[in-house]
Amino acid sequence: MEMEIQHFYDPRTWNLTYVVHDGKDAVVIDSVLDYDPASGRTFSESCDAVGAYLDERGLTLRWALDTHPHADHLSGMAHLRRTRGCKTAIGAGIEGVQATWKAIFNFGDEFLTDGSQFDRLLHDGDVLEVGSLKIEAMLTEGHTPASLTYKVEDALFVGDLLFMPDQGTARSDFPGGSAVQMYESVQRLYGLPFETRVFTNHDYQPGGRELRFMATIGELKASNVHLNAQTTLDEFVALRRRLEAGKPAPTLLIPAVQVNLRGGELPPPEANGTRYLKVPLNTLGSER
Repeated sequence: MEMEIQHFYDPRTWNLTYVVHDGKDAVVIDSVLDYDPASGRTFSESCDAVGAYLDERGLTLRWALDTHPHADHLSGMAHLRRTRGCKTAIGAGIEGVQATWKAIFNFGDEFLTDGSQFDRLLHDGDVLEVGSLKIEAMLTEGHTPASLTYKVEDALFVGDLLFMPDQGTARSDFPGGSAVQMYESVQRLYGLPFETRVFTNHDYQPGGRELRFMATIGELKASNVHLNAQTTLDEFVALRRRLEAGKPAPTLLIPAVQVNLRGGELPPPEANGTRYLKVPLNTLGSER
């Protein structure tokens, strides 16, 4: 069987979710649990669209994978685990990210920082076998310390490391982020064959252009506006510093991080049966 890739685009968060399958076994990469910040309500429209595709094709979901702990949308992996019986995985660097944000949110002892909220923590070079597919985890930190790229045959699912050539690269100013590490991670991918396909986690459709989410390594090396084959480390670090100076936090940063560090689970209910998100005041983002 030939590998198939189906994308799902969420215009509310500009997020791309991918279903990758070969035969009857599938994985989902970077799923979305929908969230309305005005009302505090979650809903499963995005996950339901993925589920409908799985059912239509007669696919069994084996894994829900996240490329990193997202800061701009809630992960749907826990919802998929409950409704589809799949397992969940993320990069092993999640432990350090959990420890950092536990201090920021002042979580209690019940919040564990050992990654046990996920079924598996992946290290560089680990391989998941799903049917005939071999999914290799590549450590590509810089956006976050837990950022992975999933390599499946000739396809790379890079999360927020790279965008389309006209959009460049993701930010590196989150706690634990590093423009130097991001540069080194991109160079690792740029060493792969030119025809290797790169699937991004976001497309912001600059200038109102049509949705685009796949480019080749050759295209990115030739024309990525932030980091191409001629860009030096010093140039890239200086560029990211300029781009990130005073940049506001993502709209859903506070709810997303609290949920995604729990593997997509909402915070536990309090004595009245209601779940709550915390907001650390005057802590995150730039001063105004």
